Amino acid sequence: MTRILLARHGQSEWNAAGRWQGQADPPLTELGRAQAAALAQSLATEPLDAIVSSDLVRAFETARIIGDARGLPVEADARLREIDCGEWSGLTTDEIRERYPEGWTRQEAGGDGWVQGETHAAMGERIVGEVSRIAAAHPGEALLLVLHGGLIRALLAEALGMPLSEYRQRHRGPANAEVARIAVLDGEFRPIE
Repeated sequence: MTRILLARHGQSEWNAAGRWQGQADPPLTELGRAQAAALAQSLATEPLDAIVSSDLVRAFETARIIGDARGLPVEADARLREIDCGEWSGLTTDEIRERYPEGWTRQEAGGDGWVQGETHAAMGERIVGEVSRIAAAHPGEALLLVLHGGLIRALLAEALGMPLSEYRQRHRGPANAEVARIAVLDGEFRPIE
């Protein structure tokens, strides 16, 4: 069984401005760096064998701060990027509601709000497949994956055996620098308390 800690990156400049990021690449704020340092301290006694991160700077810098504190290198993986939110990238929620009211209604109902970009189904398949691959390469180990809110929700939905659309309606994304835990055994995902 591979134990996996799923950590969301620290606050980015666009988080602070309330902008949807998707695969855009804004850097961490000073608060985001402080959140990453606090996360490193809170994980100081957690067993960790490896750290893998999205290659987007907000996640990679968060992971690097933790890795430096633990003396572990960080592997960057482009397949761990956030969902591509297409034409919503860079907009605030108010701007999205105003410009794309039908899309916002679809989003709130658990569907895909944007027309361009990646579907939630495709993102879910991508992240579950990649985390399955990573877990298979690290059997019996404890890993830290530094990711994005949309991906963490997809992985938690998989671990709970719940459709992602239903999970998204019930659960908002994790806060910056928040940690969730899952285990993967023979390709099966399950939550860990």
